[in-house]
Amino acid sequence: MAKNIVILNGSPRKNGNTSALVKAFAEGAESAGHTVTEFFLGGMDIHGCKGCFGGHSSKECPCAQQDDMNKIYPVIKTSDVVVLATPLYYWNMSGQLRTAIDRLFALEEGDGNLLRDNGRASALLMAAEGHGFEDVALYYDHLMEHLRWKNLGKVLCGGVMNVGDILGRKELKDARKLGQSI
Repeated sequence: MAKNIVILNGSPRKNGNTSALVKAFAEGAESAGHTVTEFFLGGMDIHGCKGCFGGHSSKECPCAQQDDMNKIYPVIKTSDVVVLATPLYYWNMSGQLRTAIDRLFALEEGDGNLLRDNGRASALLMAAEGHGFEDVALYYDHLMEHLRWKNLGKVLCGGVMNVGDILGRKELKDARKLGQSI
């Protein structure tokens, strides 16, 4: 059965190593008949969560703030799979991705929790200069547990700093296979 897949690409480099993982994953998913929508967060105007608890999940634009998250919310609401893609920054996800994740909280507020308990799944795609993925992988696992999303897997590629360093790496094939496996 075809799935609606949303990719939140938290890389600031549109053609960087994280984006190469995203492209490989999307090619695999589309070849399996799935619909893929990618949001390049680095090119969007998304503000940090204000912690106002003013969200209402049933509204078309559930957050009290009005910015480019309004493009993401409706697609997330109808998604089967949410892919988190990011470079590794100080043993965590990029600020672009963390901000978007924090803002998804509006879908848990108000008139019903539209983020959890719907059989949604997720995958994590990461590229990094180094190899210290343990902390962010633990955070991701906890996030999946909190959201009650099925963890489809992680593709973590270390040792890639400059644009193009990832070319020819096994992790690109792994990302494509992960996309095909959904």
